[in-house]
Amino acid sequence: MTQEQGDLDGLVRKRIRALRVAQGWSLRDLSLRAHLSESSLSRIENGQRRLALDQLVALARALDTTLDQLVETAADDVVSNPTIHAAHGSMRWTMKGEPAMSVVRRRITDPPPDNPARMRAHPGREWLVVLSGTAILMLGDRRFRLEANQAAEFPTMLPHAIGAETGPCEILGIFDRDASRGHQRDIDGDSE
Repeated sequence: MTQEQGDLDGLVRKRIRALRVAQGWSLRDLSLRAHLSESSLSRIENGQRRLALDQLVALARALDTTLDQLVETAADDVVSNPTIHAAHGSMRWTMKGEPAMSVVRRRITDPPPDNPARMRAHPGREWLVVLSGTAILMLGDRRFRLEANQAAEFPTMLPHAIGAETGPCEILGIFDRDASRGHQRDIDGDSE
C-alpha cells in the first residue's frame, strides 16, 4: 500500500467513526443499520480489517452520506484564489461542491437604476453583505438602505438592482448556481 492509499484509508476510517459518533450511535446502532456485524465494524474503524467496497457502500447509506463524500480527498482544494477584474472593481471566487456557488467582492460607485425596466429577475438566490459605505438595494418596488455590516438575502426572481447611496460602497455577494448565471456579466466585470 502506498503512503497516499494509507492516508486515504485512515481518513475514511476516521470519517466513518466521526459520522457515527456525530449521530450519537453506538457500534451496535451503526452495525444494525449497515447490516454488518458489530465486530466487523469495530475492526473497520480501528484499521484491523481491510475496507471493502460493498461495506463502504452500506456504511455510506447507513450514515446518510454518499460514497464520494466518504472517500473524498479534497485537501488540496482548501484555498481558492480569486479572479480579479480590477478595471471593474470586482473579484470572484468559485466555490466547489454542491450546490455550486460564486462569491463576488465588488466596489459600486453608481446609484441604483431609477428605471424599474433596468432591474433584473432570474432564477436563483442571492445573499450579500455591505463591507463599506452604504448600498441601496432595489427589490421590486421596495427600496432598502444597507449600511456597513448589514446583510440581505433574497430570491433573484424578484426584479432587483443594487447601487451606492452617495459614495462608493463595497459588497460581498454569494450567488447560488442559478443566480450566478443570471449575474454572469456582473460577476465577470461587464456592465449591466
